[in-house]
Amino acid sequence: MSEPSYGFIRTTAMVFLLSALVLPGALAQTSTQSPAEGIAPKSDPDRQQALEFIDNGKMAQAMPLFEKLCAEYPKDPGLWEGWGVSTLGYSQTLADADLRKKARARARSFLIKAKELGDNSNLLQILLGMIPEDGGENSFSPRKEVNDVMQQAEADFSRGDFGKAREGYLHALLLEPKNYSAALFMGDVYFKQHVNGSAGEWFARAVEIDPNQETAYRYWGDALWAMGRSVEAREKYIQAVVADPYNNRCWVGLSQWADRTKVKLNWVRLQDKGGVTQKDDQHINITIDPDSLKKHDPTGSAWLMYGMNRALWQGDKFKKEFPNEPKYRRTMREEADCLHLMAATLIGQKDFEKKKNEVDPALVALVQIDKAGFIEPFALLNRADAEIAQDYVSYRNAHRDVIYRYFDEFVVPKAPQ
Repeated sequence: MSEPSYGFIRTTAMVFLLSALVLPGALAQTSTQSPAEGIAPKSDPDRQQALEFIDNGKMAQAMPLFEKLCAEYPKDPGLWEGWGVSTLGYSQTLADADLRKKARARARSFLIKAKELGDNSNLLQILLGMIPEDGGENSFSPRKEVNDVMQQAEADFSRGDFGKAREGYLHALLLEPKNYSAALFMGDVYFKQHVNGSAGEWFARAVEIDPNQETAYRYWGDALWAMGRSVEAREKYIQAVVADPYNNRCWVGLSQWADRTKVKLNWVRLQDKGGVTQKDDQHINITIDPDSLKKHDPTGSAWLMYGMNRALWQGDKFKKEFPNEPKYRRTMREEADCLHLMAATLIGQKDFEKKKNEVDPALVALVQIDKAGFIEPFALLNRADAEIAQDYVSYRNAHRDVIYRYFDEFVVPKAPQ
């Protein structure tokens, strides 16, 4: 379900576009410490120059400054992040594939150093998740001619020659009209040049080519945000998550939108009060937190019913529902069924409405989600493990609108007017 690994190259390009916001912010967070502690002061002229270089996409010029700064201030995680980002950007300008690989591996080592020093920025997490340990890269296309054109266009982009980069991406699209990255990167060129309307048109084309990759939605949201269209940006950021929710990168745009608009995502987390274990076909154990079984606690019976129903699924019910699967696994259908029964048990209790204030707020939210018909998206997103996640693609293909509505109505508040 994750985006092909070539995506990290363009994420690096997007780092260039966002560096004025993200990277200086990371450095500013550390600037309150004294230079004696290994942290660069905000007023350091080399630091300011390095940021200016990276903001203008001049990675080759930024690299030696960040190297010098990291030697002077070895405990500053923001500087190590800057050295990693500039080295990663510089790598794309190298014509030799082996040199590109070595430069990316070196960039990754600088980013790891930043992480060891306490850097936990979204940018750092995204880049570390995308760069293989050996610095390797996948191709943009199985066709050598298309891949060579794309590599050259990427090098032109990284050098700041946007006209040549645009020509290259267009050439790639003429050779391979369904090349997702070529359409995506065309939009990125326009975004870099602040022509956000045209950028959005190209991001839309990338979405048409592959609606199940998150990147084009997220970049489209960035373009809309830059035009002051917050409501439409919210829509694209949600669509990015719907496309590929188990990929951490897809959440960055939505999280940043929430921070900018000063709202908090309403992510309901159930604290399990019971469990089910299976030793063999004949022995299934149900465990319940004894505190939840106290008299007058309305949640005890709900968790008991949840556990009992899960036990049924681990018995014969799974075999009947999934006759073609060789062995039991936890499924979306099982989890949704058990959660639905738990919600029904809660609201079926006498005076539940009067006692709602005494119940775990997450369970009250579950009842509301169940009534609205979103128990399946809740199971897939809020309760997912590696086994439940296997059901996401088929559900998304049939019910993308339901997943979107779940986010729109329950998870992502509207921005204050």
